[in-house]
Amino acid sequence: MNRPLARNLRPIFLGMTSMVVLAACTTASTVDEASAPATETAAPVRAGVVPQQASDSYYVTASGAVKTRAGADFVPQAKNVILFVGDGMGVSTVTAGRIYAGQQKGLDGESYRLAMESLPYSAFSKTYSHDAQVPDSAATATALVTGVKTLSRTLGLRSGIAYGNCASVEGQSTDSLFEIAENAGLATGIVSTARITHATPASTYAESADRNWEDDAQVGGTDCKDIARQLVEWEAGDGFEIVLGGGRGAFFPSSMTDPESGEPAGQRRDEADLTKAWTDLPGHVYITDKAGFDGVDFASDTRVLGLFEPSHMQYDLDREEDVAGEPSLAELTEAAITRLSQNEDGYVLMVEGGRIDHAHHAVNAARALGDTAALDEAVQTAVDMTDPDDTLIIVTADHSHTMTIAGYPVRGNPILGKVAYGPGGLARADDGKPYTTLGYANGQTACKPGEEDCAREDLTNVDTTDKDFHQQTLVLYGSETHAGEDVPVFARGPGAELVRGTIEQNEIFHVMGLASGLVDYED
Repeated sequence: MNRPLARNLRPIFLGMTSMVVLAACTTASTVDEASAPATETAAPVRAGVVPQQASDSYYVTASGAVKTRAGADFVPQAKNVILFVGDGMGVSTVTAGRIYAGQQKGLDGESYRLAMESLPYSAFSKTYSHDAQVPDSAATATALVTGVKTLSRTLGLRSGIAYGNCASVEGQSTDSLFEIAENAGLATGIVSTARITHATPASTYAESADRNWEDDAQVGGTDCKDIARQLVEWEAGDGFEIVLGGGRGAFFPSSMTDPESGEPAGQRRDEADLTKAWTDLPGHVYITDKAGFDGVDFASDTRVLGLFEPSHMQYDLDREEDVAGEPSLAELTEAAITRLSQNEDGYVLMVEGGRIDHAHHAVNAARALGDTAALDEAVQTAVDMTDPDDTLIIVTADHSHTMTIAGYPVRGNPILGKVAYGPGGLARADDGKPYTTLGYANGQTACKPGEEDCAREDLTNVDTTDKDFHQQTLVLYGSETHAGEDVPVFARGPGAELVRGTIEQNEIFHVMGLASGLVDYED
């Protein structure tokens, strides 16, 4: 269960300071940041709090590292914080995504620059969890929003938790940056193309000994509150201003009918319609499709719960085929920033490209790169809509995947294509067959060892650029796995200079907490 914040009553008084105006980060930016004119910027006056996980050893070590980088004269300047998470967007995905995005625009993909790559500060993030060399999204998301590392498959709890054990939650709670922001009077929002009860978005508001407890049917006979109920009964501040994503199935019983599919709406055993718990509150609306989205005035004080699919939202490459219609991730991001900006005290927002990960698990590089490009368009939207003097933007991944880029393809070769050394010359492996630039270390397309004819498929007449093509893999596995290498972090705005070097993933929370003044680091 969520617990009240342990507040430090000593306020952090912030004055005026000169800031370097960072150029708007676009692919065509030509402004020299070092020579940009200085302007006077009013820092937000906030009383930072000491969250209940502050004594955790991971918290102590990470906060100390960030404070050391900041130095004694650091002054919090970030009125707003936006955290972008590309789920599964490792270095190879960023590189392939860059080439893909450029080639889709008819440009030179290799020299193309993503919006996220144009942010002026960057680092590598170490993603291991408390108990895993290669982590899952629940533990990594918890690290990002609470500043501690924890057990894989658990959400919002410290490492003393026992996976799947409801009774072990006691004493292991945390305060996420979103809870801290809400209690400080800021606006908060979450946007995801995954189910809104899925690991990464759920980390902002939920505590669960099992990330799969998304509805009460999954929790079983325990006393633990399911994740969907935790969202609508979230006690931080006055609650989220905006929540947009997929996953409405977790909010309904099977006795109700889904408006789009005509199938049972969900599987809740308590027969509750949790969207009613949202709409029963004054000024709260619930939407399910593009028409409903287009009908909302986001420049108002309306609070919006948008759940556009029973499960995850469509991949970006499939979005136009959806009967009811879905907004793009960039449109969702624009709506969220517009709504949250109505709060004069500032806001904290998470935007997740959640389905990059799902496409990788399916060894389907086309859809993974399509969703990477869609996330980057959302980043560009945020860059265009915000002021680098008062808004900290961080773009990162929770973990990587096993996709590789290999084979000496000629410059300009389609990133989803077969390796070619030059015009008309397909490269061939030792088995005499062509192979693709993108491949996976493991996954479901390898032949089964021991089979009489365990031979790699001949791709000569296969269109590997088709969105339904699944890349070949080395090791046969039912679902491609995460990878454990460090992932990139890109940043712009007040406090972005703290994003440098190779950092622990949970340090990102402390960068946001220190830069915004929401967390007290004086003791």
